[in-house]
Amino acid sequence: KVSYARPSSASIRDANLYVSGLPKTLIQKDLEQLFSQYGRIITSRILVDQVTGVSRGVGFIRFDKRIEAEEAIKGLNGQKPPGATEPITVKFANNPSQKTNQAILSQLYHSPNRRYPASLAQQAQRFSRFPPMTIDGMTSLAGINIPGHAGTGWCIFVYNLAPDADESILWQMFGPFGAVTNVKVIRDFNTNKCKGFGFVTMTNYDEAAMAIASLNGYRLGDRVLQVSFKTNKTHK
Repeated sequence: KVSYARPSSASIRDANLYVSGLPKTLIQKDLEQLFSQYGRIITSRILVDQVTGVSRGVGFIRFDKRIEAEEAIKGLNGQKPPGATEPITVKFANNPSQKTNQAILSQLYHSPNRRYPASLAQQAQRFSRFPPMTIDGMTSLAGINIPGHAGTGWCIFVYNLAPDADESILWQMFGPFGAVTNVKVIRDFNTNKCKGFGFVTMTNYDEAAMAIASLNGYRLGDRVLQVSFKTNKTHK
């Protein structure tokens, strides 16, 4: 369920929830049914293993208003949904300024050979003097001619991903910034490994611009990401 026309108000900011400990059998429809009693759901997503298709037990729920998200936390955090043997954890998805963003990413992307640097906010500040990777028709995020609009949202190009990167990494990175409707990692046909880039679609321009400003130049593992609005050029 996605709403593209949303009022611009402080009451709708930070209404994105991170849910963990979900039963592997619980599907997206069940997740929405569980949370819909607390308010209007804008987007929902359950992360699945890209090879097996089995749920990772982790999901996102984005409400229309923050107060609805707060009520959902009060009502469901630590509770056992139908069919569950363990209680679930429901909390606000991390804002770009929260250091715990790093912990969630490191859990998903952990390897003994990878080191995790400063917080996302510090990374964003460090690279804020550099513009995002080439954006046609734009000299800043406030430009008039904005490329990358796909009709149903704003398409973001993410470059320099590791070969073992998958869609769950992109969900975790971009979800805290706003409503994400689609993510795609481009894979090599023969090896099924990531070819080094992917795409993320977000419904709101301001949220997409904030994600780009914060994540362009961000170091994930041993790679520095390049993040921009998708241009009309073909990436091979």
